[in-house]
Amino acid sequence: MQERLDLKDTGVFKAASALAGGVARRGETCGALTGAIMGICQVVGRESLEDKEQYLEAMVPAGKMYLKFKEEVGHTICAEIHKILYGRSYRLYDDEERVAFHEAGAHEPEGCPGVCSKAAKIAARIILDLKERSER
Repeated sequence: MQERLDLKDTGVFKAASALAGGVARRGETCGALTGAIMGICQVVGRESLEDKEQYLEAMVPAGKMYLKFKEEVGHTICAEIHKILYGRSYRLYDDEERVAFHEAGAHEPEGCPGVCSKAAKIAARIILDLKERSER
């Protein structure tokens, strides 16, 4: 997304490093969803805590992202997405379970990369729409 949509920002990429596995491998909110919302907010987010108007404006596309992701993936929580994809959840902070997760196909195209792809596609549509509106 950063390359294709000209959102290159190594700070944002670096800040997202531990989103994998539902935030630090704990199975919470899907890192692909969180990262997609971060990408959207690079375009429409606020630059200061005090900017309530921009905060409210950013909530609209972020909310769309959340709802569309949930519709397409089936859930927003990493552990629940595991159940959808693999029939069970994995505690990715546990070395043995992480190995079992990989053996179950975690990085096959229909696994987590597929979830990331869905998130990126949804976010890209939203970002392109935001950019098109701002050009009008």
